[in-house]
Amino acid sequence: MSISDITRDAILQAIAEHDRNPGTVLQDRGFGPARAYMLVHEGREYDSKAIVGVAHGYLAGKDVLTAGDFSGGLETVVKLLHDRGFEVRAVRSPGWLESELVLVCDLVAANGWNMLRAHEPQVIEVSQLLQLLPLHPPQSRGTTFRNPNSVQRKTADIATQHPDYRGKPTRGGKLDKEILRAFLDRPVEMHAQADAIRAGITSGTLITLPAVSDLDDEEAIVEGRVLVLLHLRRERNSKLRAEKLDQVLAARGCLACEVCGFDFERTYGERGARYAEVHHVVPLHVTGPTKTRLDDLVVLCANCHRMIHRGAQWLTPAQLRTLVEQQPTSSA
Repeated sequence: MSISDITRDAILQAIAEHDRNPGTVLQDRGFGPARAYMLVHEGREYDSKAIVGVAHGYLAGKDVLTAGDFSGGLETVVKLLHDRGFEVRAVRSPGWLESELVLVCDLVAANGWNMLRAHEPQVIEVSQLLQLLPLHPPQSRGTTFRNPNSVQRKTADIATQHPDYRGKPTRGGKLDKEILRAFLDRPVEMHAQADAIRAGITSGTLITLPAVSDLDDEEAIVEGRVLVLLHLRRERNSKLRAEKLDQVLAARGCLACEVCGFDFERTYGERGARYAEVHHVVPLHVTGPTKTRLDDLVVLCANCHRMIHRGAQWLTPAQLRTLVEQQPTSSA
């Protein structure tokens, strides 16, 4: 069985059949309520797998597929519908990410660690900001994605996990507790992080932020993935990077790492000439959006750059240099 031959016209005929008799399309062919994705057409929602199954029967010489006939994953159905020009929407909204929780936790902190209601202006504002963040692709967003009611529920998840709360906590997640603990331990830093996220959204910088595939350190929770990506984008500003390399070459004659002394050109010859990674000394969550000067930058090797960014709290180059100097010299 293959669904790849199903046409847009066949899908439209299946939608029309559903509109005439939804029960025949669904229950009579063994399809239960959709749990993951809905096909959206002219303002109405349809079970994506059921519609594809019925559409298969509108192909010449083909039979209608029942729920038990599908051997491929749901992703195959979603891709087919997208390829045929249809909108597909998730039934449930995706899980909350750290940068989203930073905004909500900052809201709860400002409210004396009490939950907020969906109708309150602060909740509506945060809901609008969350919907602008490019963290979740459109097809993964449910119909209630980060609406004021969902923000209200998340403020309750955080507020009822506070150490001073005396009632029964709601069923929040592990990440809720981690972000709450970060706010309790480092309130100034975390509030600054929330302000930086807000500024990035309202300025449009974060809205157009492309994905960065080489950031996969699960320990970097409380930094906020959005801020990490924005920080890396600033570090990858090609003009600024070139100016910093020119400055260091003119002053020192080489681009040795300012932490461990590794020099790409000395190790790799011509292939490594004029290469080093450039890093902002003060992280974005501390400075907020700001104009960068050359003195705010240092040159690093790839290893030291990664070690600075690794973990829940970034190190300064000086702190990492101290850590390197404290290690025993290798005997190899």
